[in-house]
Order: sequence, then C-alpha cells, then structure tokens
Amino acid sequence: MNFDYNLYHYPSRRNVVFSNKGMVATSVPQAAKAGADMLKLGGNAVDAAIATAATLSVVEPSGNGVGGDAFAIVWIKDEIYGLNASGHSSENISAEKVKSLGHEKVPTFGWVPVTVPGTPSAWVALSKRFGKLPLKTVLGPAIEYAKNGFPLSVMVGRPWARAWEIYKNSLKDEELHKHWFEHFSIDGRAAQIGEVWKSEHLAKTLEDIAETAGESFYRGNIADKIINFSKKTGGFFSYEDFEKFQPEWVNPISVNYKGYDVWQIPPNGQGISALMALNILKGLELDKERDTLRNYHLQFEAIKLAGIDAREYVTDPNFMKVKAEELLSEAYADERRKLIGEKALTPTIGKPQGSGTVYLCTADSDGNMVSYIQSNYMGFGSGIVVPETGVSLHNRGNNFTLEEGHVNIIEPRKRPYHTIIPGFLSKNKKAIGPFGVMGGFLQPQAHVQMVLNMVDFNMNPQDALDAPRWQWMEGKKIDVEGFMPNHLFRQLREMGHQINVVDEPMHFGRGQIITRLENGVYCGGTEPRTDGSIYID
Repeated sequence: MNFDYNLYHYPSRRNVVFSNKGMVATSVPQAAKAGADMLKLGGNAVDAAIATAATLSVVEPSGNGVGGDAFAIVWIKDEIYGLNASGHSSENISAEKVKSLGHEKVPTFGWVPVTVPGTPSAWVALSKRFGKLPLKTVLGPAIEYAKNGFPLSVMVGRPWARAWEIYKNSLKDEELHKHWFEHFSIDGRAAQIGEVWKSEHLAKTLEDIAETAGESFYRGNIADKIINFSKKTGGFFSYEDFEKFQPEWVNPISVNYKGYDVWQIPPNGQGISALMALNILKGLELDKERDTLRNYHLQFEAIKLAGIDAREYVTDPNFMKVKAEELLSEAYADERRKLIGEKALTPTIGKPQGSGTVYLCTADSDGNMVSYIQSNYMGFGSGIVVPETGVSLHNRGNNFTLEEGHVNIIEPRKRPYHTIIPGFLSKNKKAIGPFGVMGGFLQPQAHVQMVLNMVDFNMNPQDALDAPRWQWMEGKKIDVEGFMPNHLFRQLREMGHQINVVDEPMHFGRGQIITRLENGVYCGGTEPRTDGSIYID
C-alpha cells in the first residue's frame, strides 16, 4: 500500500512506527513489551501474540482475562489460518430454565451468561501448532506481573473504578460475588490509577496452565475449582462441559474490496457483518475526500443493513439457518444496496436466498503475522471470580436471547453470537497485515472504517486510527466523535440521521494496525484513545 505519511489530519500527535524486523502493537505498554521480548528470544509472531495476550489478561483485567474468549487470524509461511476459541454454554442450561429463574431476558451478571472460557485453549492451540518457544517461557511475563504487581495505567484505572461502582450497585448475591470485590480491591476499595495491584492466585493459575499445557484449566485442578464453585452457588456447569471443550481451527472468510482481500473469522463472530457492509459499499462510488456528507451517509446505511442482518442470522454455525456464503453473495449485496437512497433508512432484515475486550497484532522478521483478540465482555464480565484462582469469568452468553424461534436462543452446548473479531488484509495472495478495533458491537463498523481509510483514502495506519469514528446504535441513531467536521452534523440530521455527539473516547473503541510494505518493512499505528503502545524487535 502506498500510504500518505503527511500526518496530523486529526487531533493526534503520534507517528507511525517502522521496523525491518518484528513489531507488536497493543493497548498496554507492558503487554507490548512482553511480546517484543519473545521476538528477541528467537520466538515468532505467534509466540509474541501469546505472550502479549497472556500479559494483557493480567495488566488489563478491565477488558479481558483468563476467564474469557479469544479469536485469532494467523498468517504464517504465506498461508492464512483462523482459530475460534469461543466457549459454548453448559449442557444443563436452556431458555426454559433461565425463564424459570424469573428472567425475561438473559441477565448481565451471575452464572447464566457464563460460557466455558476459551482463552487458555487459544494460547495452547496457537503454541502447539505454530509456536517456537516453550509455553512456560511465553507465559513467563504474565506470571511475573501477576506475582509481583504492576501500576494501573490511566485507561485501565478509569474503567476499573467505573466497574467497581456499577458492580457495587448491581451485584446482590454476596456468596457469589464477594470474591470479585476481594480480588480486584486494595484495602477494600477499587485500585486507583498508578497504584500497584497483584494477584498471587492468578499467578498460580497461569503457572498451572503453562505447566500442564492448559489441561489443568479444562480437565484438572482449575476446572475442579470452577465447577465446584458453580455447583455451590447455583451455576450450571458440569465436568463434561469443560472436558468436551476444544477450540476450533477454521477457514477465515473474505470479500475482495477494490483489489484487497479483507479477512474475518466466520460465525459465530460478527466479523461477517463487516464483510457484508464492504460488499455493499464496493458497488457505490465514494468521494475522494474522506469527510464528505455522501461518504458518511453511504457508510451509515451499509452498516445498518449489514448489522441488522447479522444480529438476525448469526449464531453458532451448527444452529444457523442461513449460510455465510449466502450472506456474502454479490446478488444479496446488490439487493441490499438498492435500498440506499438520499435519506436515512430504518433498517429491516433482508432475506438472503441460497441453495470491557483487548486487541493485539504481531509480526516477525520472517513475514509471519497474527491478528488476535480476547475479551471478558462488558468490562470485567459476569462479576464472578472463582475462589483461589484469580479467574474472573466472562458474561459472553449475555448475547443469547430467550426469544422462541430465534437462531441465537440460549440452548445446551451452543456458542453465542460473538462481538470480538480480528481482521486481516492481503492483496494478490500477499499479506498486507493485521488490524482490529475492540469495542462491542462497534467492532465491524470500525473495521469498515479502517479499511476505507487505508484503501479509499490512502491513510497510513496511524492516521487511519486517529480519524474520527462513528457508531450506529439502532434504528437511525448514530453516535459520532466531537471532532468529526461540525458542518456535517446539521446536513446529516436533515437527511434523517439522528446524530448524537459523544465525548467519551472509549465509546469508539481501541485499535491497532500493522502493515507490511513492499520492501518488507513493517509500518504500525496504535490507538490514541488509550494507552496504546508499539514495541519493535
């Protein structure tokens, strides 16, 4: 890609970073350094990704952890691979059981939204298939940070304090939730920015995972503790739920957007909606300048149409009634494209015809690259910390529904519709590089914005991340950043878009991008809305 390096189009003063060896980009400096250290030890991009991810599970618990899920796209030796390490629901749960507990929808906290955590299995699977270094070495930095502590950064401390207040007002089952407050406190209160926090229990859990290649978490000591606590406090898990779980190697899906192949993990993730929106947009002529009324309008409309379809049709692929290739067909994209007019539309579901997250990316001197994402969801997740483990369990099952007949209804041994997605770009079977933006349902929308920024508007990775973002919420409601050109607000509202200016940077996600130039040099950008950091080999 021939980027424009004339920076500072937007309110940021970060430059792109270059390296002719390796590169690691993520949201917290300690984690980026951990990954870069693996490269210096002779590891590859996969080792760097695992070390970075494991360290993030310690130093940014407000967004992810050992008790969450993960996905990865791996480019290695000029081949692309996908890993789905998202967990399934218990065999003992059902919509009827959840309703019998008095719930009208899947709750946010407690055992109901907890699925089998997939993150440890991702580290093990990646290491076994592609890693060069021992897992004990790769998890070493995370273990040390958990054991000896680390000071909270600004963008970790803020959501930590916010979550503390939310959980204090929302978590009412003392026996179930008291361990969350004990684990994430210092002297009985939330840890503060700049304070040192540590967890000996989490360090021991990470050591067990490293020494047993993950067996302890799914078929050993850690699994016993999770299941026993579940049984003691009204959960649904059995030993079979953990014993039967395995991550799944999958073939990434893609669409070609103006000569570039854009890759995503197939359902149950929502990455397919980014591809659907790009399929719609590639048949429309965008203005050459980025910040125009037409460009924003067309992007809003494409995202709405793709997003509402994804939420209707996407779930565990074993339960889907529509195939991914049907949603990505050119004919269906053309059908949806025809709905876009001069005014904002209220999106409706189409009918295809057919027969709290962290993100990181890594690259090494051999041209191998990894796009990786893991999450607890909604910050710290379910509000459950399993005693003596330091494992904070996610609440990814909150994306299930109780609606009878819906493909994403909660059922036994089923993976929910998933928001976290890693992205990757290639061209003519050559890697361009990994990219991703964390942030719930924003993610596919931000992926589309990153692709357009780089492909259509020739923006380098840092400028692409600096640019103002927007997020479709529902109906005609669009949240935008305050530094989006003000003259567009009135015009977009006149077209029927319900524009809401939001000043909270975290609302618009946190991204990282690494691209490989034609001369083999890596060019990286990191998120200005968080404590983003790039380390190079």
